Amino acid sequence: VQLVESGGGLVQAGGSLRLACTTSGLTFNIANMGWFRQAPGKEREFVAAIGRSGGAAYSSDSVKGRFTISRDNAKNTVYLQISTLKPEDTAVYYCAADFGGLSRLESEYNYWGQGTQVTVSS
Repeated sequence: VQLVESGGGLVQAGGSLRLACTTSGLTFNIANMGWFRQAPGKEREFVAAIGRSGGAAYSSDSVKGRFTISRDNAKNTVYLQISTLKPEDTAVYYCAADFGGLSRLESEYNYWGQGTQVTVSS
């Protein structure tokens, strides 16, 4: 099983990015998918999650209205559209797959990617 994140980089505050997570070796259309992030010196935190069909999705209060999660089951890929970036969004962003119920808990996720760095300059 592999989850590979891409799309991170250095961006100015107020800018946008689209992160992608492409998976292989798992049955993508039965996996709930989540995005988490870990800022320097902080614990990893939940960002957003989306259900198997894409019909259910939610995000943390800290990113609501700025971050949008989506998925393309034909491409085995989940996306995180990030807009109006702030310096406090600087973190390594991870995607993860969960074969249980849709969750914001790290412990519920079975597989993880290696992460992609997002750095926001002020």
